[in-house]
Amino acid sequence: MAHSHNVVFLTFPGVKMLDVTGPAEVFSDANLHGAQYSLSYVSPSGGNVLTTVGTPLVTEAASSALKSGPIDTLVVAGGECLVDEPIPENLIATARELADRSHRVASVCTGAFLLAKAGLLDGRRATTHWLHTDRLSREHPEINVLPDALYTQDGPVFTSAGVSSGIDLALALVNADHGEALARNVSRGLVVYMQRAGGQSQFSAALRWPSPATPGLQRAVDAVTSDPGAEHSVGSLAALVNVSERHLTRLFRAELNLTPSKFIEHVRLDSAKALLDAGHTVTETARLAGFGSDENLRRSFTLRYGLAPSYYRGRFNTAR
Repeated sequence: MAHSHNVVFLTFPGVKMLDVTGPAEVFSDANLHGAQYSLSYVSPSGGNVLTTVGTPLVTEAASSALKSGPIDTLVVAGGECLVDEPIPENLIATARELADRSHRVASVCTGAFLLAKAGLLDGRRATTHWLHTDRLSREHPEINVLPDALYTQDGPVFTSAGVSSGIDLALALVNADHGEALARNVSRGLVVYMQRAGGQSQFSAALRWPSPATPGLQRAVDAVTSDPGAEHSVGSLAALVNVSERHLTRLFRAELNLTPSKFIEHVRLDSAKALLDAGHTVTETARLAGFGSDENLRRSFTLRYGLAPSYYRGRFNTAR
């Protein structure tokens, strides 16, 4: 018989509904395939908690979870109020108390800010929604913020990016608890990837940087993003917009805060991930994304995402 595993969701007024229901559906569906997750929803004081969509969520007082003994998994949901408003002291204290009784702790989206305020991310790697990663890093320099990850794990503490990535994280937890086959069955039932790799980018190259104000720089950016596999170089882009290489480099640094070469590499890496996701081989991907050789792709991909393209592709092939 599968081990009974209690999952406690910490909520609060203004909690984002999908941050709760997304992971909850994963754990609930896992029960249809042999798992035994018991789900409970708590808030500092209990009662109805109004969610971002206006639907009330019925919760117990957090003290009820504390009285019932150790918690297997604590899930801290997010909400814009955790960023836009001071976090209530009783909510911080509740998060800390529940985490102290939990075998593992996970946050969804801006729930990372609550974990950070409770001191639970000190000295750890973490992520949150891409809109707020800079702020998390600035307000909590003791945290190693990974701005371009869907979810992270550092010991028993997990954090995930915006909204739907909570589903990816929950699938990863189910996979760890019950194995790949059960997690795959859950993903099929929910019609989602079995498990997007935690290191996968939160957003594509086209969304990563603001639209350039300088028309010439915009043409250079468009040329690269529309065809990453072409023979791009600082010289070719400078010739395209009719400026010197030095001037083009100044424009890139001033508006995008990186060099033309680094921009090209970033776009090609995003293209490579998309090609690997689509089932292309590493060799095909290296050619189509403009890396020229498997080794060039492997070096850049591993440096950026912490895993080899062949391993990344293997995980996605399994998911499909």
